[in-house]
Amino acid sequence: MRRRKVPWSDLFDAARKARQRAYAPYSRFAVGAAAYFEDGQIASGCNVENASYGLSVCAERHAVGCGIARFGPRRLLAMAIIADGAVPPPPCGACRQVMAEFAGGELPVRCRTLRGREKRFTLRQLLPHAFSNAFL
Repeated sequence: MRRRKVPWSDLFDAARKARQRAYAPYSRFAVGAAAYFEDGQIASGCNVENASYGLSVCAERHAVGCGIARFGPRRLLAMAIIADGAVPPPPCGACRQVMAEFAGGELPVRCRTLRGREKRFTLRQLLPHAFSNAFL
């Protein structure tokens, strides 16, 4: 399969727009994410907090879930994450595991602040021992 060029600018634009719709009354830490799928589709998500903290949903899982709901199960090719802060926000462990369900270890994950500071990872760097993966 020929590798598709990742449209990072489009991904971060989608993540930034999603972040503006975040519901984060408890942490006051709005996050946006955009997932890029194998057919060129982009799905975005934002964090949605809940007074029962365990019921909150991270932006990354929201983006993946929205993509699966809109396009059906397919391979994830890239993930962009954006939030306001001094350092780029890497995904939490639960989000890393959800990404691993739909992508291999070479999945590029880019995390960015609103001021443009960026960190780049592969999923394997973030989650070296994923529980399982249907796409590996």
